[in-house]
Amino acid sequence: MELSSLYVTVIEPSKVQRHIITGHLNSYGIENIEEFEEAKPALAHMLSSPPDMVLSSMHLPDMTGTDLVTQMRGLEPLENITFLLVSSETHYRYLEPIRQAGAIAILPKPFSREEMGMALRSTLDYITDFETDSDNDDYDALKVLVVDDSSLSRKYIQQMLESLSIHSIETAKDGAEALALIDAGHRFDLIITDYNMPNVDGQELTEHIRTHSEQPTVPILMITSEQNESRLAAVQSAGVSALCSKPLSYDTVKQLIEQLVTDFDV
Repeated sequence: MELSSLYVTVIEPSKVQRHIITGHLNSYGIENIEEFEEAKPALAHMLSSPPDMVLSSMHLPDMTGTDLVTQMRGLEPLENITFLLVSSETHYRYLEPIRQAGAIAILPKPFSREEMGMALRSTLDYITDFETDSDNDDYDALKVLVVDDSSLSRKYIQQMLESLSIHSIETAKDGAEALALIDAGHRFDLIITDYNMPNVDGQELTEHIRTHSEQPTVPILMITSEQNESRLAAVQSAGVSALCSKPLSYDTVKQLIEQLVTDFDV
């Protein structure tokens, strides 16, 4: 599959911004583009003709980009479609739900052609792996635990893992639920956890696994939107194997998992 074969839906109220976005897409050979000013007609059209990727602004006339991606994740024909936010919005209140829902990237306004290209290539890799679903001997017996208080985020991470032919997946809604599984004797080859969670957060989960569990060397991939350097340093000191920032880049997650699995030696 080539970039030029991607089918893209662009939702942007500004005609000028739509022109800029489609121009960047055209520069990568992408011509199959549907343009909308509002989200509701775009959703109706996508249900009958699902695209490979949605590029949307945050502030739309009829809903926010957060509302849009949340609705998409609840509709079976659209739940696996990659979502790219294009916005100058910087407020945590707007961006965090987008990160949790599994946006493949958040591009600022203005953005460069190169930034667009990185998001497009990540989308292409995700679609190719998802559609191929080829057996991977390295992952055949891999058991993964996904820990996140957001059901949308858990679902998105699980979809990523399934694209990598990882199908033995258990989930937990917070660190306390994860610890209950681990303490009950469930063994995992990889743990992917969020940082900010109620009850037991990602740092506390990591510390318990490293010091009190029967699988203290299991690789732990921490996924977070945390920006505080001291908190991130504390997480690293707790013993995480790798940190990955939200929004999740499929290519980055894929490379980290491959590295962690390859380096892990039981």
